Amino acid sequence: MTDKTRNPGITLNASPDEQRHILRRTTLRITPLVLLLYFVCFLDRSNISYAALRMNADIGLSNTAFGFGAGIFFIGYVLFQVPSNLALTRYGPRRWIGTIAIAWGTIAALMATVHGATEFYVLRFVLGAVEAGLFPGILFYLTLWFPLQQRGRVTAMLVVAGSTSPLIGAPLSTWLMEFVDGRIGLHGWQLMFIIESIPAILLGIWCLYRMPNGPTDVRWLAVEDATWLQATLDAERTRIQSASGGTQGVRSAFSPLVIGLGFIFLGFVFGEYAIGFFLPLIIESLNVRYRAGLSIAQIGLLGAIPYLVAAVVIIAWGYQSDRRNERIAHTIIPSLVGAASIVYAVYADSLPLAIVAFSLTTAGVLSAQSVFWQIPSQCLTGVAAAAGLALINAMGNFAGFLGPMIMGAFKDIRGSYDLGLWTLAGFLVLSALGTSIVGSVLRRELQLQTE
Repeated sequence: MTDKTRNPGITLNASPDEQRHILRRTTLRITPLVLLLYFVCFLDRSNISYAALRMNADIGLSNTAFGFGAGIFFIGYVLFQVPSNLALTRYGPRRWIGTIAIAWGTIAALMATVHGATEFYVLRFVLGAVEAGLFPGILFYLTLWFPLQQRGRVTAMLVVAGSTSPLIGAPLSTWLMEFVDGRIGLHGWQLMFIIESIPAILLGIWCLYRMPNGPTDVRWLAVEDATWLQATLDAERTRIQSASGGTQGVRSAFSPLVIGLGFIFLGFVFGEYAIGFFLPLIIESLNVRYRAGLSIAQIGLLGAIPYLVAAVVIIAWGYQSDRRNERIAHTIIPSLVGAASIVYAVYADSLPLAIVAFSLTTAGVLSAQSVFWQIPSQCLTGVAAAAGLALINAMGNFAGFLGPMIMGAFKDIRGSYDLGLWTLAGFLVLSALGTSIVGSVLRRELQLQTE
């Protein structure tokens, strides 16, 4: 630092090397926790897609009923997004995120008790309600630690944490289902739910005692380093508030621009969960069609491939977007790639080609998402950011209800997933179009400010 004063009220200057050191240290300390939280959250949310390989027959669920139960999670998720994120700003990340993790871990374990459709629906709804605040809460938490210019790559890593959850969760969940089946009188899918809920509860307890609320709340940053980081973040928020005319309350979170972003995100989420919840079942149907003779564990391994490809692409695409400081085109391009790939999957005439198509679609959808989340950060700060991010996520995740339900219903009605995959492609194209419109609005606003 050029000024070594220890007074935290003074804004300090930092050389480029010192800035990189502070941000690197912050990244190494903060990102592992949020990535692990989201990884475990996504695992407990999506492991029903693997449980379905045996659970549906055991408790008598049709494809439509399973799709409805998988999707009803997002009704609770949508309803409690904004209230949960506003509670986070009141109680602080440490207390609120820790409480969320313990609650969702407990509900995830109770999934082992379902014996019919009604219990399945109720527990999925409640799981969505308690998980509602985690992802938008983490997005808001990142605004307390990273300037906008560095946030793209961190958000990309967050999306990768979600995508690597199936990468690890698919073989882990299917292996557990086979390995522990029949132990202590329970089915393999029941014990899988219980075992995979334990990390969430332990993480929640750790967060309640150790999770830092902001830069000035830690000892691993020198006082002058923490002061520089806090001052930089405060200056950025002031700049964004000035650009928006100073209207950064809860009301601005319900602006037409934010509503439009919510509809765009809806298309991405439709693609993410329509594939995510049904990919193991789709692979199983292809296994039968092509007489591949795959076991449950092998289906789990094949289901992990698209997420392995996506993990690499998301990181590379996020760094590319940060390097160019460009968000609109970097959201549109992977959206269109995903749409084209899923249409190809409908006509793929072999299992390997279908897996390639699903890999490109998954990479496209998740890469678009990781960059998309930097767009609202360009126009929202403070309470408006907390409420706005939650509202966008809530609107988008309504498609988490629609996607699985539509996929399941089309499968029962038509006997194949083709029409559901075409619907997915249509949503991605609409999201790309909407992103282009939002980009034009933001460019026009920027021109008006500079005139």
